[in-house]
Amino acid sequence: MKEKRQKPQDPNQLLSRDSWFELGLRTLFPFLGVLVALLVSAVVLLFLRVNPLAAYAAMFRGAFGSMSGWYQTFVKATPLLLVGLGICIAFKASVINIGGEGQIIMGALAGTAVALRFPDAPAFMLVTTCLLAGFLAGAFWGFIPGYLKARFKVNEILSTIMMNHIALQFMNYLLSGPMMDPEARSAGTFLAQTARLPAGSWLTRIVPQTLMHSGVYIALTLAILVYVFLWRTTIGFRIRAVGLNPQASLYSAINVPVNQALSMTLAGGLAGLAGIIEVLGVHRRIIEGFTGGYGFTGIVAALLGSLHPIGLIPASILFGGLLVGANTMQRAMQVPAALIQAILGLVVLFVSGSTLGIQQIIKKRRISVTAAIKEDQS
Repeated sequence: MKEKRQKPQDPNQLLSRDSWFELGLRTLFPFLGVLVALLVSAVVLLFLRVNPLAAYAAMFRGAFGSMSGWYQTFVKATPLLLVGLGICIAFKASVINIGGEGQIIMGALAGTAVALRFPDAPAFMLVTTCLLAGFLAGAFWGFIPGYLKARFKVNEILSTIMMNHIALQFMNYLLSGPMMDPEARSAGTFLAQTARLPAGSWLTRIVPQTLMHSGVYIALTLAILVYVFLWRTTIGFRIRAVGLNPQASLYSAINVPVNQALSMTLAGGLAGLAGIIEVLGVHRRIIEGFTGGYGFTGIVAALLGSLHPIGLIPASILFGGLLVGANTMQRAMQVPAALIQAILGLVVLFVSGSTLGIQQIIKKRRISVTAAIKEDQS
């Protein structure tokens, strides 16, 4: 008897099933990375004779156990969300922006210079101008490595790291000279900070007696706009096409170098916006160390959010909570500050590692699905 030939599977069903599989991996693995990092950190806490359950309970209470904790978490999540949105755009074009720290600094310096130069301008105009200046300065700082990659094939990881150091030294020069607080200079303290910004440039505090400011609304609005930009506009389609397959994009008359440079420019602009919002909403002057490492932590938040603007919102809140809760844990459990940095470093390590693992699994999965489709069609 002739064997019945099995009916070929529908390629569309295979591809659809595969896309859901990828979405599940991209969503689950980063959170598993956070869990593994906390488990490893628990072992370290045990060596220090600290109860891990009590330590993590203190961390959770500090971030999410009260309205005050939630407000602080949202404040920390705001720059992470903005930096992460820029990372999402850059990654979609297959470029890696490690220059968030420098772009934050340049955005903050530009916006602060505007606020100090025009202290008597109307509040709405002054805030808008400061935000625009911060975005443009960050965009310029992102454009430089983007142009170097597009024009001369310079590795963007190396160039953005170098740009971070240049921005940091430039800020140190300004804070110890031209932009130093005149009151600190006259008092002889020589603190590395600018003068307090005029009240007209401050972002509105949403909740009185807290640091919760209107920059949170700006970040959330931009998350939606970035999603629309990437998935509902022609330019966004070109950026994603470049990231998915540069060679195919070239054959489709898409200018790969230009779109990669554009993605770096936009990423820098969003990081610069994060810098000036942090200054106008929280510190109200530039102080040494105001960046808080957001330029690097934002990368991991973006990976945790599966490099999706909407997924980045809960990821930023989670990382903001980790930053707030870690400080609470340090005070409650009397653990060294270095341990807090080690825990956050482990989170970064395992989330990044999970992303690499996802890429390998997805690559093998796509090869097997493609082979299955070809076999059914033959």
